[in-house]
Amino acid sequence: MRSVCVPSAARLAGAILLLLATALPARAQYGRPVMSDPAVGENYHIEGVLNLWNPDLNATIESESLGIVGDKLDIKTDLGYVDKQIREFRLVLRPAKKHKFRVAYTPIDYSGDVILSRDIIFNGIKFTVGLPIQTEFKWNTWRLGYEYDFLYHDRWYVGFIAEARITDAELMLQSPVDDEFTRARGPIPAIGGVVRVYPERHTSITAEFTGFKLPEINNYEGDFFDFDIYGTYSFTRNFGAQGGYRTLDASYLAKHDNGELKLKGLYFAGVVRF
Repeated sequence: MRSVCVPSAARLAGAILLLLATALPARAQYGRPVMSDPAVGENYHIEGVLNLWNPDLNATIESESLGIVGDKLDIKTDLGYVDKQIREFRLVLRPAKKHKFRVAYTPIDYSGDVILSRDIIFNGIKFTVGLPIQTEFKWNTWRLGYEYDFLYHDRWYVGFIAEARITDAELMLQSPVDDEFTRARGPIPAIGGVVRVYPERHTSITAEFTGFKLPEINNYEGDFFDFDIYGTYSFTRNFGAQGGYRTLDASYLAKHDNGELKLKGLYFAGVVRF
């Protein structure tokens, strides 16, 4: 299992959250007065978002079996995967102005069909160079969370996030000599923060960061750091469009299997509110 250092994006997220959290009250006190007309995008109880994310993918996975240590497989170099678009679905239930219940589902699914360029050991089985293999890599995640916006004004807010991420990671490998797979599932808690500002009533800028490192317990361990910064333009109270940049760094250890996943890139989204 790798030693985890908070990535540069995480440090940037913390700096942005701290800067906005301290600067916004000062602006309200010493700068222009806070606008009395509320932001267009804040009048809702249910919000649904469909994200189309185009990240750069980096991932490794290894599996041990029968006491035979597995090789670390790079899913691009060894398995021939290429970057592809990922869809993410988000739902926010907002019973009160400062309270939000958040649900998100991110299905990640890649497949490859290559001739091995080196010998590899996977799940206790050796696959030799020159062997054709077909693989499928999945890393699906549910996010279930709660957000409390403890500082809330017409044109900006600062909030706290607590959530659980339920991850299901799997690699399936097929070849003329054998079929193998490895799978790891489990929840990881997370905490973080969010800041949103409205330069004008139709347009918002949001910075959000969540993360956690789960210490090793009975040969199980996991961590992730997720930073998301995006802008939203609300055409009306009910409809909007988003564009942003997101980085996700995650890993797991499940007994003798482990994997790492890094995704970063731009995304675009549609927003519906009621």
